[in-house]
Amino acid sequence: MSAAEVCDGVFAGQLEKTVQFVAGGKSFERRTSGIGVVIDNIKEGRTSGRSWLTSQELCEISVKEKPSRDAIVISFSGYASEDVGDLRNPEGTRRFSLGREAVANTRSAGLFFECVSPQLEGSERSPARIRGGLGYAPDRGDAVDELVTNLAILHAASLAVAEELECEGDGGLPKKLDPDMRPLP
Repeated sequence: MSAAEVCDGVFAGQLEKTVQFVAGGKSFERRTSGIGVVIDNIKEGRTSGRSWLTSQELCEISVKEKPSRDAIVISFSGYASEDVGDLRNPEGTRRFSLGREAVANTRSAGLFFECVSPQLEGSERSPARIRGGLGYAPDRGDAVDELVTNLAILHAASLAVAEELECEGDGGLPKKLDPDMRPLP
């Protein structure tokens, strides 16, 4: 399958070449749980009465010619309010102003956003806190542009989740990520 088809097609269009670049290939395995499974997990988490949300993998970006252990994983979970602004991130992690907060390092990224939606019970009183995560990306160095590239892939998947959930204002996520975005001081 092509980069446009992985992860339920959330990278179709401008991000196809970015996914190919980051993953290091042009032909991918079909390894996806699907956006519907992620949405169901978020909804079930809200109705369960639990104060937390289990992690649910959206997909693996797995190049056909590479071992499966080299797959980039995108998943979604809940987060505690104190996770935003947490300074205990691994060394080399940079913070960005995106959603509530975004963090990225050479091999991973996290994007925290809140969702008020008619699909999520009680979210008008207490917004659902959703964390998108990208893990196991190949280390391409710690230049800010490389970190923003990791965030671009995660942003597209997070925006697709926010849109599918009908989050007000897309959960504070812009429709298009600024490629010149810079980390917070």
